[in-house]
Amino acid sequence: MANENNGVFSDLFNAVGALAQNLADTLVNGVSSATSIVQTCTDLCASIVTNTANTAIQIIQSVTTSISSAITPKK
Repeated sequence: MANENNGVFSDLFNAVGALAQNLADTLVNGVSSATSIVQTCTDLCASIVTNTANTAIQIIQSVTTSISSAITPKK
């Protein structure tokens, strides 16, 4: 009789342990996925800001060149 109880408790502990391990694995995978998403969004935002700044600089340079050409006396 004692051996049967040990078997039941052993099975219960094994089942709970497996469930806890699966939960831990799921949480780790979720954190890893969330970190990957955050990194991707950060990279995207950095690209957007960089490209916007570069475009603004090119527009300013074009406007400056146009104004300089209009002001410079023709020979």
